[in-house]
This record gives sequence, structure tokens and C-alpha cells, in this order.
Amino acid sequence: MDNIFTVDIHTHILPENIPNFKEKFGYGGFISLDHHKPCCAKMMMENNFFREVDDNCWSGERRIKECDEQMVDVQVLSTVPVMFSYWAKDEDTLEVAEFLNNHIADLAEKYPKRFIGLGTIPMQNQALAIKELIRCKKIGLRGIQIGSHINDWNLDRVELFPIFQKCEELAMSIFVHPWDMMGKEKMEKYWLPWLVGMPAETSLAICSMIFGGVFEKLPNLKVAFAHGGGSFPATIGRIEHGFNVRPDLCAIDNKKNPKDYLGNFYLDGLVHDPKMLDYIVDLVGEDKVCLGTDYPFPLGELEPGALIHSMDYSNQKKGKLLGENAMEWLGLRKEDFI
Repeated sequence: MDNIFTVDIHTHILPENIPNFKEKFGYGGFISLDHHKPCCAKMMMENNFFREVDDNCWSGERRIKECDEQMVDVQVLSTVPVMFSYWAKDEDTLEVAEFLNNHIADLAEKYPKRFIGLGTIPMQNQALAIKELIRCKKIGLRGIQIGSHINDWNLDRVELFPIFQKCEELAMSIFVHPWDMMGKEKMEKYWLPWLVGMPAETSLAICSMIFGGVFEKLPNLKVAFAHGGGSFPATIGRIEHGFNVRPDLCAIDNKKNPKDYLGNFYLDGLVHDPKMLDYIVDLVGEDKVCLGTDYPFPLGELEPGALIHSMDYSNQKKGKLLGENAMEWLGLRKEDFI
């Protein structure tokens, strides 16, 4: 593979040791880590096994070693979405967020040429969310990761708009990641919440922000969506048709055609298929697709950048997808990392 400056905007990290939030707050539902053997831990929710993780989920040194082997120059770090904890009491969600954000900020400060941090904030409480957003900016984080919905709120809710407005004002980028997947009660087999629910969640998030007028009102807000935009790119024709034939249902908060916003937001390129990558690059533009791998999890791209490198693109175009677009999304300069 050609040696092209490479930034992975979609990676997840946890602290090696997580406090016992159940004991601290007096109720359950929080994630803990069971370090049952060296360099490995079980993510547990109460007494239920969630997922096994290796030390590359918390060790900055291990991550840098693997990045060097995989020719990744910079990772953008964000928490594992199950840690959002929007369902918890507002002040408790804030405390969890502060703990996670401090860990990410410390790593980014320790390895400033290798890691860029995104925070998490208590989106269910506007005042606390903005307070922590401002603190994230002060401790050096470049944006936030948010869920595809906030409890029962979709991303068009008026309560969320001031948070997005503050992100635009502070030049804090947003990475939207699916979580708490819709219909999961009907998806007990075949890993369907991840294979079906996640793409639907991401489309829900994009449609909510388009129809809700978020992109219209905040044209300088920099938002990226995980997993190639989920099912949104494949269904944009249906979405536009619905807008045209039933404006009484679709155009109640924003009168502009949904297709007008293609190119107003970023997608990561985590689609696992060359035809799909070609399609989303054509759909939103070669300036709006970024490398994202979902490192260190198995549903991600296990060889970072392999799909982009395999494409019959010019090195200039590959350079945009592999790193330059990420820098633009984050408002950073490549020269500060090489």
C-alpha cells in the first residue's frame, strides 16, 4: 500500500479501570470491566456478559504499536457507545462523562501526534450537556460523539438544538454513532441488532437532522455519521420521493429537499464493499468521506484503509478519504501531525 497520511475517525476506547458506578450511584445498568486474565477483560452489564475486549481497548501504547503496523498515523478516540448512559440520572451521566472525557484528553495530551479526542456529554440535560461541552473544549477535545437518539428523543428535538448550536459556535465536531438499537426486542438471533438495527439507527439520525432543519439552521456544524451513513445512502431515493409526495408529513419543519443536504455532512467509509464505497463517495462527494474502522471491534475494518487502498482511485483522491477529509472535519492541519 502507498504511504498516505491516514486518520481513523472511528475508534473506540475505554479506561483500563472503571469505577463501580452501581455502588456509587445506588442503582445498576452501568458497564464494568472484569479483568479475568492478563491483557483481556469482559465488559459486564450487571451480571450479564456484553463483550470481551483486549488491552488495545484501553492501552495507548498497544494502540500506537498496532497503528504503526497498520500504517495509521492518527486515531480519533471516542468512548464505546454503551457508555453514553443517557438513561441514568442527569448528574450521574455527567460524572460518567467527566471520567471518560478526562481519560481520553489525557491520552491525547500524552500522544498529541497520534490521538485526537472526542468527548461524551449528558445530552438528555441541555444545561449539563453544554457545560461539559465547554469543558471538553478546554481540555483539548476536538468534538463529541453522540448517540443516534437520546432516550426517546430523535435528533430533531428542540431540546437538543442549543447543544448543536453551541457545537457550531465552539467549532466542536460531532460524530453520530448508533446505539440502543430500535426493534432489538425482535432481533434476538443472528446479531441482527448490529447488522440491521445499527444501519436503521444511523438513517434515523440523518433523517431527523435533515427534516428537523438542523443542517439548514446550522450550516457550519460539522457532523460525521458512522458506518457509511447506515441505510440512508441506499434509501435516499425513497426518502426524497416521500418528501415530494407527502410534504404534509415530511416537510413540516423544513421545506428543502433532503437531497439538497448531500455534501453538508460527512460519512465514514466503513461499508465493507467496494461498490458501496464508490456509491457513497459519489453520493456525498469525495471531500465528505473519511476512513473509519470501528477499531478495535470485529465488525470493523480489520485492516485499516484496505478498502480505500484497493479502489481504482488516484492517490490524490485516496489522500482525501484516508486523512485530509478527517482533518477538515475536525478543523485541524495535517502538518501538525507529521
